[in-house]
Amino acid sequence: MASNPPGACCFKGFYHEGTPKGTLSDLYGIDTYVTGSQSNEKVIVIITDIYGHKFNNTQLVADTLGDAGFRVYIPDILFGDAIEKLDGSVDFNEWLGKHNPQKTKAIVDQFLSGLKKENSPKFVGIVGHCFGAKYAIQQIHATEGLADVCAVAHPSFVSIEEIAAIGKEKPLLISAAENDSIFPPELRHQSEAKLAEIGARYQLDLFSGVSHGFAVRGDTSDPVVRYAKEKALVDQIYWFNHFSD
Repeated sequence: MASNPPGACCFKGFYHEGTPKGTLSDLYGIDTYVTGSQSNEKVIVIITDIYGHKFNNTQLVADTLGDAGFRVYIPDILFGDAIEKLDGSVDFNEWLGKHNPQKTKAIVDQFLSGLKKENSPKFVGIVGHCFGAKYAIQQIHATEGLADVCAVAHPSFVSIEEIAAIGKEKPLLISAAENDSIFPPELRHQSEAKLAEIGARYQLDLFSGVSHGFAVRGDTSDPVVRYAKEKALVDQIYWFNHFSD
């Protein structure tokens, strides 16, 4: 395992203030948040954590990526069953049991296949937060992946086999937290070793003083967390801009 399965820490967080400016549309049979550029030439798809495509925090992240010149989509990969409470009160084992990897991958594949078939974007970047990182990394598989470039933050449930299958020409950016039982140092180093072994193009940034979830549901009243959250997003924009030119 390159990162552990989602745990109790994945079911807690802080709400971020702001008013999203995108819209919800039915795309390829999936309810989807859409924002950013009107052109589908350069696209980013966000594969969410357990809070889903209507989560204010994630929509604000999408808007920032959209402001950078991308057409951004957040498909509902949770079948309308997103977690809403941020206090950790949900039975996470029960919830995870209803969102198995096969079912979730199928809907991610459905969205990406529809996007590429109907819009033929020149560039597809994919972002994965926590629960969604596994399915984002699957989309940069050497032969089966439908995305060109990937960025993940505090990943969970990624297998070392999924890391090994990444295409050399499909770069991966990882934003990691210093305090993270889901992506602890030993699994982080294992992932680095495998990426180096396969000759992948990758970058891994480790942010001190923050915990799992910082990039999308951290406490932004804490300046350490706010810096890490904002820097991770700036890094993603630079990463996607570099490889989409």
